[in-house]
Amino acid sequence: MEMNQVRYFLAVCEHRNFTHAASASNVSQPSLTTAIKKLEEELGGALFIRDRAGCRLTPLGKLIKPRLQKVQTETQEAKIEAIRHARLERVPISIGMGETIGHNTISKAVERFRTRLPQAEIELIVEPSDILFAGLRNGDFDIVVTAQTVSPELYRIDNIYREKYKVVVANEHPLTKLDAISLADLANTNMLDRPNCEMRDTLHGTCADQGHVLYAAYRSNRVDWLIELARQGSGAVILPETAIPAGNGLVSLPIDDVEIVRDVVALRYRHQSSRPETNELVKEMSRG
Repeated sequence: MEMNQVRYFLAVCEHRNFTHAASASNVSQPSLTTAIKKLEEELGGALFIRDRAGCRLTPLGKLIKPRLQKVQTETQEAKIEAIRHARLERVPISIGMGETIGHNTISKAVERFRTRLPQAEIELIVEPSDILFAGLRNGDFDIVVTAQTVSPELYRIDNIYREKYKVVVANEHPLTKLDAISLADLANTNMLDRPNCEMRDTLHGTCADQGHVLYAAYRSNRVDWLIELARQGSGAVILPETAIPAGNGLVSLPIDDVEIVRDVVALRYRHQSSRPETNELVKEMSRG
């Protein structure tokens, strides 16, 4: 079976007319008809029934159509990938980004890196932590930027920066009257909770030690949703500094009686060799 046979068959399915299908495929009708006949011989039966209205599929044609559509789709995707990589001087550096990693520091580092190496290409992919780590081990990512704690036996760990967590509320929220927010203040506020937050257990444990319980009016695994809820005045969300958008109806305030910080790191899988460009990019990130 040849790809032109698949293409001509699907063209006839679409146009239900051999003449129109040949025109759409930029081929003569005799060539298209010959290709279809050869395909029928290979598959052991007629694929079309011709009538005055044009043509329609036989039972065999109906059976084989979805399979040949899949063949064409996969072939087209393979060609697109091949063309994409042929146009590159090399495969892009793929960076897996944690969902709450702020844009500012990393984007500046990437731009400094590309200023020195303008031929380099960068992919930035945001995913949950489990997908990031699996992708790093499978070779889908060259680097993962995260605040998760990992084993140094599996990963090369380079510190990028340390940042504090702050309370984020709308401009008109009552907490904006305070210079800093205590845990007692948070306990009396509707909270916007992110169950997959790296520091969630630390925060709730500290509150419990001081006799406070945080009430989550809303929960979401998406930071952008929590930020929008905060902007609407639905409650307060605790976020790392670099994940807080500037302005746009939001105010960020420090937490008064406990310091919650995280270290953002760049990870490389120890059982996978790194390209020189990848190592240079990690160094650039580590400059802050």
